[in-house]
Amino acid sequence: MPATSSAETSQRLLALLSLLQQTREWPGSRLAERLQVSERTVRRDVERLRELGYRIDGTKGRDGGYRLDAGTALPPMLFDDEQAVAIAIALKTATGTGAGIAESAGRALSTMRQVLPRRLSTRIDSLEVSAAGNGHGEVGTDVILAVDAAIRASEELRFDYRRAGEDFDDDAAPRRTQPHHLVAWSGRWYVVGWSPQSQDWRTYRADRVRPRVPNGPRFVPREIPGGDVGKFLAGRFKGSTEADEWPCRGEVILHLDARDVASYLTDAEVEPRGPGRCRVRLGSFSWAGLCASLARFDADVDVVGPVELQNAFATLAERSSRAAGTALGR
Repeated sequence: MPATSSAETSQRLLALLSLLQQTREWPGSRLAERLQVSERTVRRDVERLRELGYRIDGTKGRDGGYRLDAGTALPPMLFDDEQAVAIAIALKTATGTGAGIAESAGRALSTMRQVLPRRLSTRIDSLEVSAAGNGHGEVGTDVILAVDAAIRASEELRFDYRRAGEDFDDDAAPRRTQPHHLVAWSGRWYVVGWSPQSQDWRTYRADRVRPRVPNGPRFVPREIPGGDVGKFLAGRFKGSTEADEWPCRGEVILHLDARDVASYLTDAEVEPRGPGRCRVRLGSFSWAGLCASLARFDADVDVVGPVELQNAFATLAERSSRAAGTALGR
């Protein structure tokens, strides 16, 4: 009988490890059946995994079996603590990537959770983040954990905040917020909190936050407007203070076929109105912005309403006329 190759052994070890990660305890006979090997081979493979650093508990006897347990150190993937936290955060926010991997990410997190040392599994279990959009901002795990700790303890977050393109001002007084959510959104992380000074909700880019120690006093958490942090944040980015909707919405007849318009207006309603015409309902952060969204199609526009949109087009026409006159006068 030919000797078993190292590649076959490695594949069998990975298959055995995968089975042990799926169920809390496996009878030795059942593992042998699944792997199509003898129970003696299963015992040898279990010993190999133990030598690699996996803690596998075994019970003797006719009904004896094996169970993968958490050890005191990470297994031989050789992740350090920060890398392990980073992986857990990525898996917990996988629902916001748009890749349809939420279920797989959940199983991966469960698999990883089984072999983590207690000091890390406890921190990861208590880590509460929300995903809305594609979240992978360049924020240190120390910042994320510090903000999350303040959220879980319901303690005011004291922090320094830098503006775009500037460094932290070490002489400035720290800002304060009552943090409620840590959100991954469209490639960046945000802290959503209630500002005691302004008596209003505020959002802060987490990559511009530098937490101060210690935290401020405890507070009683209040409910996010609308009850959904994703919709709340989407509304704020649209310029709305109430909900996930544009503050300026209008309706027009655009002199183009609907098929030539719909793919460019993903956040709008587009209805065919015969050859070369379509009805469009859309929104923007301002009336001028709404005009600009429509002007980019280089086609005639009939305004259905409201009057604010008509006035915005009149203002745009005046500005365009002045701009054309300036260019002609050169």
